[in-house]
Amino acid sequence: MPRQVDYEERRLRIAEAVCALIARSGMEAVSLRDVAAEADVSMGAVQRCFRTKEDMLLFALEHISQRVSERANQRIAATSTPQSASTLLSHTLAELALLDEESRAQAHVWLAFVSHAPASERLAAVLHEAYGKLHDLVVWLIRYGQDTEEIPPHLDAAQEAHTLLAVADGLTVHVLAGHHSPETASAVLQRHVDHLVQ
Repeated sequence: MPRQVDYEERRLRIAEAVCALIARSGMEAVSLRDVAAEADVSMGAVQRCFRTKEDMLLFALEHISQRVSERANQRIAATSTPQSASTLLSHTLAELALLDEESRAQAHVWLAFVSHAPASERLAAVLHEAYGKLHDLVVWLIRYGQDTEEIPPHLDAAQEAHTLLAVADGLTVHVLAGHHSPETASAVLQRHVDHLVQ
C-alpha cells in the first residue's frame, strides 16, 4: 500500500512539473528529460509512471482541469451566508476565466493544451469532458438564479451557460495577450451576468 501512495504522489509531482514547464516556456519545453529535472526524479521514474509523453500530458491536463473545477466549487462552498445568484455566478466565472494574478500560470497551461487539442484526439476528449463539467456547473448556477427568481425563468440555462463559458474563455486569452486587464475583464463578465438578471 505505501508503494501505491508513493506512485500517485510521484505522478502528481510530475504533472506539476509539466505544468510549470508549460507555464514558463510553452508546450515545446516539455521533454521527458526536462520534466524529470523539474520534478527532481530520474527519467526512469517518469517512464515508469507514464508509458508515453502523451500519457504524461493527458494526466497533467486532467490534473489542471480538476484544479480549475475545484477552485470554482470551493468559491461556492466557501460562502458562509446566502449570496445572490448573480454574485455566485460572477465569482465562479472569474475563477473559471483564471483572471487573477495567482491563476496566470494556470491560464498559460490551459491555453497551451487547448491550442494542441486539434492535433490530439485524446487531449481533445479530455478537454471536451472538462468543458462539459464546467458547463454543468454554470447551468446549475443559472437555474439556482431562476429558482430564486433573480434570473427570468424563460431563459434557456444551457444556452446561456454556453455563452458565459465562451466569454470567460475569450477573456482568458485577452488578459494573457494584454488586450484586457484582469479588472476590465471582470467588468465584462459582470456586464454579461447583469444582463441575465435584468
